[in-house]
Amino acid sequence: MAGPSVDDLLRELAPQVVGVLTRRFGDFDAAEDAVQESMLDAVAQWPEQGVPDNPRGWLIQVAHRRMADQVRNEQARRRREELVAAQAPPERRTAPPAEDAREAERDDTLIMLFLCCHPALTSASAIALTLRSVGGLTTAEIAKAFMVPEATMAQRISRAKQRIKASGVPFRMPDPQDRAKRLGSVLHVLYLIFNEGYASSVGPDLHRVELSREAIRLARMAHHLLPDDCEVAGLLALMLLTDARRPARADAAGTPIPLTEQDRSLWDGQAIAEGIALVTRTLARGAVGPYQLQAAIAALHDEATTAEETDWPQILALYGLLERMSDNPVVTLNRAVAAAMVHGAATGLDMLRALDGDGRLTGNHRFYAARAHLLEMAGDRRAAVEDYRAAAGRTTSVPERDYLTTRAAQLARDAAASGSP
Repeated sequence: MAGPSVDDLLRELAPQVVGVLTRRFGDFDAAEDAVQESMLDAVAQWPEQGVPDNPRGWLIQVAHRRMADQVRNEQARRRREELVAAQAPPERRTAPPAEDAREAERDDTLIMLFLCCHPALTSASAIALTLRSVGGLTTAEIAKAFMVPEATMAQRISRAKQRIKASGVPFRMPDPQDRAKRLGSVLHVLYLIFNEGYASSVGPDLHRVELSREAIRLARMAHHLLPDDCEVAGLLALMLLTDARRPARADAAGTPIPLTEQDRSLWDGQAIAEGIALVTRTLARGAVGPYQLQAAIAALHDEATTAEETDWPQILALYGLLERMSDNPVVTLNRAVAAAMVHGAATGLDMLRALDGDGRLTGNHRFYAARAHLLEMAGDRRAAVEDYRAAAGRTTSVPERDYLTTRAAQLARDAAASGSP
């Protein structure tokens, strides 16, 4: 089997094997380390020797052996230091008996997602831990994706695991009372991972495809395990409908292309069809959440065969619902742009003036970029140039900075050539 296929298989199996080991030994931290080591063994052996008939069982056996060795070594160390047996719970001091076949085959992926997205963790720590323990990425891969030293990322992951261990949370699904809150954390982490992959916030690349693809894979997994949850389906639909535009988002040099100027024939029609089907089914069920509304907005963009055919009145109405539901300033920013498309630039600029007054997007480059766009629509080129430059100076994404700088320069040249303001 080819290398990438082995990698995909390992990433799918990783959370399942960690779950089995955590249930058996009661130590998530040690189980995760043992599984990572077993995956390295698989990467070294499977491409040459072939994938085992039961790859999941192979990984469990290898990781279990490492965990059992660790337990025995720990027992020996404690005996040498003459520690009393009562210092550790009995189930942690000895290797547990093997589970029956049904228990060993149980898929603990969703439990792993809930565990990694524990409310005690920051978003950055939860993202890193999710990619490591559920996504199967190595620490080096995660560090590279977020442009930090590997040692820094290793410390971040280690601290996250220590916080989970200190919390004493058992390895099981949260009870019904806690589940809704924890599921919100799970979906938020997957949403952040996708956004960072689709539109990198820092560095030379517009996309980090490995992150957006991993977020979609994990969202599919969550949807498979929770098929009746409308917001899980909504998030998956949002990811698919947004990622479908990725092939047209940049030119050959990597410079961003605005949505209105993209070659829509390059969009992924299969992903669009799947996303529209998902969001259509979920909206029909009655209870509507923020991810479903965002997916519905994305669907309206994707269904338009040209920019002129975009149903802006419907998009404006959906942003109004979303704003009342989430009170997110970025949603208000997007609603202002939609209002400008429906009612004219002056209406959108009035809304941005109010948003600027509340200070929630102070210093955010997206605010200046949106206002520049509306000022350009209104014919105020000089003010638009100033805001494009302000946005360029505030973004940490190199492709976005280059695009905004180029747009400001082009607009200034056009204004000078025409003699207009």
